Amino acid sequence: MRPSVSPPSHPFPAQRLWRVLQHVLLPLLLLVGVPGCAPTARALDSRELAFEGQNYRVVHVNLKRERLTLHWREPASGQPFGSIETLRQWGEQRGQRLLFAANAGIYDHKFAPLGLYVENGRTVVPLNLAHGNPASGNFSLLPNGVFAVYPDGHAAVRTSAAFKAEGASAQWATQSGPMLLIDGKLNEQFIDDSSSLKWRSGVCAKTPTDVVFAVSEAPVNFHTFGRLFRDELGCRDALYLDGSISQLYVDGEGYAGAPAFMVKPYAGIFAVFAKP
Repeated sequence: MRPSVSPPSHPFPAQRLWRVLQHVLLPLLLLVGVPGCAPTARALDSRELAFEGQNYRVVHVNLKRERLTLHWREPASGQPFGSIETLRQWGEQRGQRLLFAANAGIYDHKFAPLGLYVENGRTVVPLNLAHGNPASGNFSLLPNGVFAVYPDGHAAVRTSAAFKAEGASAQWATQSGPMLLIDGKLNEQFIDDSSSLKWRSGVCAKTPTDVVFAVSEAPVNFHTFGRLFRDELGCRDALYLDGSISQLYVDGEGYAGAPAFMVKPYAGIFAVFAKP
C-alpha cells in the first residue's frame, strides 16, 4: 500500500506564476500597452457641475496634450459646416474622431462671424471694433473680446481693444461678447437679479494651456454665469460665446446645453479631434 503524501506547504508553481502575472506583469502591460492593440483616445476632462442651484457642463482642454481648432467652412466645397454633427461626420470620413466640439462666437444674420475669425493662421473676418447699440445684441454689450490660440500653443482671452493693442498674430481666434470677466472682475454691465435668462456658453484660459469651456443646462443670467467662471472655475478673464443656441459635445457623453430644437447653424465651431 502506497504511503500517503502530504500536500506541499508552498503554492503550486502554476499558482505562483499567476500571482506574478497579476501583481507584476499585468500592470506593466496596461502601462505600456499590449502590442497589436490600438490605444483608445484619451478622454477630455468633462464633468457636470452644480453652482448656485443650476447645472453646467464644464470641459477642460489641455493644450499641451490636445490640439484645439476652429472650423467654419468645409475646405473642399467652401460650404459652412453649420452643425457639430456635420463636422463630426466630416472628421469620421477622414478617419478623425471628434472628441469635443462647441459653438464659437456670435455671428450675423447671414450666419457669418460678426467679428474676428482666424482659422489656421488665416484671418477670415477682421477684428470688429464698432460700438453698436447694446439693445441690438450681446456683441454690443461692451466690452466684447477675443479668445485666441497663438502659434506657440498658448491661449488667452483679451478685450477686443487689448487684443488690437497687443498686435500678436493668432493661429485660431474668435471674437464674441460681452466679456464675462475682465482681470478677475465681473462685467460692470451685468445686473445681479436680471430677469434675462438664457442658456449660455463661455470660455476662459485658466492658464496659458488650460482652456475651460462651460455651458449652462438651464437658462441663467449674465451675472450668475460670470460668477461661475470667477468663483467656481477660478478664471480671471472669460468670454461669453453665445446664448440659447449653445451646445457642447463630448465623445461618449453626447450634447449638453440648449435643447436641440433651439439650435441654429453655427458660424465657427471649436473642435478637438483625436490624434492619429
